[in-house]
Amino acid sequence: MRPIRTKLLALGAALTAALPLALTAPAAARDRAADADRSPVAVEEQRLSLAAPREILRRSGFDEIGPEFARGLAATHSEKAAKRYVERSARALWERAVARAQGRGPAGGDLSRDDDRPLYWARLEMTRALHEWQPSFSLSAERRAALYGALERASRGENSIDLPAGRHVTRVLVTGFDPFQLDADPRRSNPSGASALALDGTTLRTSSGRTVRVETAVFPVRWSDFAAGTVERTLLPHFRPGPRQVDLFTTVSQGRPGRFDVERTNGAWRGGYPDNARESRTETVPIPAGVPTVRPQPQWTHTTLPYETLTDDGTGPYPVHDNTEVTEIPADGTAPVKRPNGPTPGSTARAGGGGDYLSNEIAYRATLLRDAVAPSLPGGHLHTPVLEFAPTNTDPKTGTITDPTFVRNRLAIVGQLRELVRTAVAVGG
Repeated sequence: MRPIRTKLLALGAALTAALPLALTAPAAARDRAADADRSPVAVEEQRLSLAAPREILRRSGFDEIGPEFARGLAATHSEKAAKRYVERSARALWERAVARAQGRGPAGGDLSRDDDRPLYWARLEMTRALHEWQPSFSLSAERRAALYGALERASRGENSIDLPAGRHVTRVLVTGFDPFQLDADPRRSNPSGASALALDGTTLRTSSGRTVRVETAVFPVRWSDFAAGTVERTLLPHFRPGPRQVDLFTTVSQGRPGRFDVERTNGAWRGGYPDNARESRTETVPIPAGVPTVRPQPQWTHTTLPYETLTDDGTGPYPVHDNTEVTEIPADGTAPVKRPNGPTPGSTARAGGGGDYLSNEIAYRATLLRDAVAPSLPGGHLHTPVLEFAPTNTDPKTGTITDPTFVRNRLAIVGQLRELVRTAVAVGG
């Protein structure tokens, strides 16, 4: 995603400075949560005390998930039992969020079914319970971290991607992101995450009658998780050649107001904007050890999505742009320069078409992995429009957590993303 450049950023900066003090846990809670204090997700857990996430959880019926998980965890009496329980509960959270988004089962409340936020906040209630849990048996910090990793992967759909084999079906993998910039406005939703929930496990039909199976996952907005290889670990099994190899993939994030973008070029640079854990990274994108990659590490990677068709086809209410702009340090220069038509030979990346934040990074990582194991695989990155509240509901201090315009905008974005996927597949089949 791209950092949202709106009038809320000034407020966000002030809130960011104030929140670490305002949300500091009491001394007893700090003692119980020593492991959480060392975890990047601890900052995200602290936001659970805010009014907006409490209301989102209550109005979706997801407010019961965290307490129920804590009770079940307390009833386990061995590491093996705890591991089974954590994995089962995390998988159930993902499946419940997908089912709710796709209109199956009870809504649990009056919050729109297409909303991605209940999954995000309920996951944090579970990770907080895991961090604060005092087991009746010996459990090292390393083993607790392994349980946390299992919870993250299963609750994000990362390890439940199930693409069918056979020539009769086209296999598509789509990824989204958590909400972000929550210090500025904790009400925020991310249409890429909502799209992932709406599309997971669904079957589409192209205009030619081709059957398309879509599987999805949702990634965290945290630099540290990306450096640790969460993207490569999730995508690699499905990129490798074989009977279940994907036929097309797209990473998706929230981008610019009022438009979709097909990002033509991705850069190997982290620009340092704070993530959901309030951490910054300014460096070349680090590639984790042990994954297939291209050597030497390239400064740029490129989309292999059919951008000409995606930008010409009428897929929905928003225009779709072929975005070719990058920021580079030229081979013979020392200062960053914007290039409207892509990088020049020998240049050093400072921003891809998708910027220098985690949306650019997931696009870079996914396409670099593609180039290493399946260079002909169609894939790249799509930026959705910014999901906006109604003009009368933009102030997080006085605004409501949802409104008809907000829901209508999200449904329009999700619907158009579905059509973009269908159109991209149709070009190849």
